[in-house]
Amino acid sequence: MSFKRKKKIIRKQILFAVAFFLFVMTGWILYQRWQHKHPEFVSYPEFGIIIPDNYSIHGIDVSKYQRLIAWEEVQAMNVKDIKLGFAFMKATEGIGNTDPQFQRNWKRAKQAGMVRGAYHFFIGSKDGKMQAENFINTVDLEKGDLPPVLDVEQANGNSTMNLQREIKQWLETVENYYQVRPIIYTNVDFYNQRLGHDFDKYPLWIAHYYQPQQPRIDRTWSFWQHSDKGRVNGIFSRVDFNVFNGDSVDFKNLLVR
Repeated sequence: MSFKRKKKIIRKQILFAVAFFLFVMTGWILYQRWQHKHPEFVSYPEFGIIIPDNYSIHGIDVSKYQRLIAWEEVQAMNVKDIKLGFAFMKATEGIGNTDPQFQRNWKRAKQAGMVRGAYHFFIGSKDGKMQAENFINTVDLEKGDLPPVLDVEQANGNSTMNLQREIKQWLETVENYYQVRPIIYTNVDFYNQRLGHDFDKYPLWIAHYYQPQQPRIDRTWSFWQHSDKGRVNGIFSRVDFNVFNGDSVDFKNLLVR
């Protein structure tokens, strides 16, 4: 075989390999896009975490990072008689930001029969009243929804005194508008160091991961975020898991009337 013929064959083999690689990559990209538009086909045999066994009401919380959610699949999942009974979803952040998935999540969760709740991510260095107005302009609470939630996890350089003042502005503005007492979400250390007894009258949703049966905090609490690594049908990424501290009557009494 001549040198020119060998060179021609090698060139064809290289072109075929490149074309095959491009074909595979194109197929993979199209498959990923299809999956993103069809989250109902995501299925897990288990929740993927240890679930505290002395609570009867379980739930999740989500934001834009979970992308498109198939809420009917979330609602239908049942593992060893554990079903998800509620879902908190991020609505707003700071003075002018809204979660791009909120309106879809808010509508679809309701349609799927999930008890829903909305939360605001608080920027510690921003005006509390203006942040409350951002939430109010975004969230329409209805009968049967969970109370509004203030997610406060950082001071953003603000002093404790100023931070508490702005938090109180948010809480009071939101309570006056919706006529229901808001829930505070935070972690154990932040509550003890930055909030404390001045906020004990508000229902507490506390984050404390990988504890066996309950969070380590002295005051009473309503919700406990016990893991950030759960798996749920209809959701691609891992998701936070929560339990409610009470029975079905307590839970019903907490909802907006």
